[in-house]
Formats: sequence, structure tokens, C-alpha cells
Amino acid sequence: MKKLNVAIIGQGRSGRNIHGKFFNSDRNKLYNLVAIVDIDAQRREIAKDEYRNCVAYENYTQLFERDDIDLVVNASMSKDHYAITKDLLEHKFNVLTEKPFARNRYECDNLIKIAKDNNVKLGVFHQSLFAPVYTEAKKAYESGKLGKIKQIDITYNGFARRWDWQTSQAQMGGSIYNTGPHPIGYGLGFLNFDPDFKVVYSSLDNVITSGDADDYAKILITAPNKPLVDIEVTSIDAYAAPVFKILGSKGTYKSTFKEWEMKYIVDGENPEQNLILEPLKDENGLPAYCSENLITHEEKGEINGSAFDVGTKLFYEMMYNAIVNNMEMEIKPEHAAMVISVIEQAHAENPLPVKF
Repeated sequence: MKKLNVAIIGQGRSGRNIHGKFFNSDRNKLYNLVAIVDIDAQRREIAKDEYRNCVAYENYTQLFERDDIDLVVNASMSKDHYAITKDLLEHKFNVLTEKPFARNRYECDNLIKIAKDNNVKLGVFHQSLFAPVYTEAKKAYESGKLGKIKQIDITYNGFARRWDWQTSQAQMGGSIYNTGPHPIGYGLGFLNFDPDFKVVYSSLDNVITSGDADDYAKILITAPNKPLVDIEVTSIDAYAAPVFKILGSKGTYKSTFKEWEMKYIVDGENPEQNLILEPLKDENGLPAYCSENLITHEEKGEINGSAFDVGTKLFYEMMYNAIVNNMEMEIKPEHAAMVISVIEQAHAENPLPVKF
């Protein structure tokens, strides 16, 4: 099987610890890492030691001198994603850009158009949509066992302070640009990326981080004839809830990143109760509470793998098939653009003062 030559722009937490780690692992069967780009000289030297047969460049424009690169991974800082991706696409490179896709929907749509005009592939690294924690939840959601789904809670919470560039609005930081694409992508996925989705409520605030960007986010989205999705991303929750909670007319599903469980009723096992309008009383004539012991069924299991192993491998297989076999991508840049639409609206509705 033909291997593709790949270059990574950026050797930070994503470029090195996710993408570089994958290319250097036994899970990678499809790519040769041939180049990295980083402005930091020390990182370039580390990369040359960590990746065999890899050339290190200081500026991504040096990649334009090569004609043997099949895919460029843009793992630059968030504020640079749009400009660098645009330049690469215009130079006819296939590009996989990290999240967030861009600052706003206009920039996303522009990149999609440039990729099509130049007949190259554009991917946005929403590998979490291949993560087992999501695929297990989606399986339960679509199984019918929970009945009509009314609400889905997605919680990406913790209790910790930050003081790095990800807390700066000027650097395009904040919880919903940084972490938000994961749960927002999940939420839109449950809505099947319905183009008629809408944000019905949003709230952003800066609470305990050192910068001026959001570290608290609550966003509610829905679509016609689809459930309400409640998305929460905060740094002030010392007792974090499950990642997913799906509430249906027949039962509930919940999961952490490690395990899932589901409790539900089955049609015909619990007789219908006739409405009684008079006050209830027991056999002794005393007031009685309206209650019953439902016959329920329970299932549970483990979550095996994560976005960083299973999700990354599957995403890169998808990118390979798109480039080599011209196969349609399951996770499209249009999906990532919808995520940015949610983030853009939340920021517009909740402007925070720029302090730095």
C-alpha cells in the first residue's frame, strides 16, 4: 500500500503529542513523516531526534520548495489556522488543520471554497467524532431502546486554573475555541448536522483563569423535530457530571470516558395506568402517593480507547482514503464549519471585555 508523505506545522501539544506521536507509533501504517515546521530552534532539534528521516524547517513557506509532500498538518496556534491553511491550499497542498477550524463561519466557508477551486482535500481534525465514547453513545441514541429522545446533556467540565495563551482572547483562546469543538461537534452529530440547527441559549464567562477568555460556557442547541442538546464546558466544576446523558421516553443512557450504562423499559411489560382524578388513598383510606415499581432492563459496558488513539487512527485512515481513493470524508469540513457557527454566535451574544 502506498504511503503518503506528510509534514507537520507546529510541534506544540497537538503537533508533537497527538500528530507526531501517531506518526511515530505502530498504529501508523499509511504515512511517512518527512518534515516538521517550528519557529523554536530547540523544538526543531528535538523533532530531528524523535522522527527518523525528517527535515526540520523554521518557516512553513519552505515547504513550498518541495513537490513530494502529500499532506500538511496545520497544528499552528489557533489564531494562525486560517491564514496558514489558506496559503497552503492556494499552493495546492492537501491540508488537515487542527481545531478550531477558523475564527468565524466566513473564514471556514472561504477555506472550503479555496480547497474545491484548487482540487485539493481539506480536513479538520475532529477526531473525537470517531472516539468510542461518542460512537457508543450514538449507538444507544439510535437503538430505539430509549424511546423518543428529548434531551442530551454533554459535559466537558473540570476544576482547574490556566494561565497560558489558551486563556487569551487575542490569541483566540478560551474554552469553547479550545475544548468546545469536541462537545459541540458531538451535539451537532446527535442532530445529524442538520443545517437548520439553531442556538437557543448561550452564556460565556471568565471565572478563574488568568486571561480574559471564557472558562465557563453553557450552550443549548436543537433542530426541527430533534432533541434539545445541553452543552457545558467549565473549569469550575469540582464534581463533574458524566460526559453524556441521553434522556428518552423509555429510559436513560449515561457514560464517562471509561464506562457506560443504560436503563430502560420495554413496551408491553408495564401495563398502562388509567388516569385517576380523585385523591389517591390506600386500603385503609389513608392518603397514598402515586408510585409503581417499573420492570426495567439495564445494560452496561466499558469504553475501550479514546479520541487520541482510536479516533486519531480512524481519522487518518479517512484522510488517506480521501486523498488516494477520492472517497468522501465522513467528517466533512462543512461539519467543522457548523461548529464554528455555534461558537461565533455564543461569542456574539456574550462579548467579554478584552483586557490583554
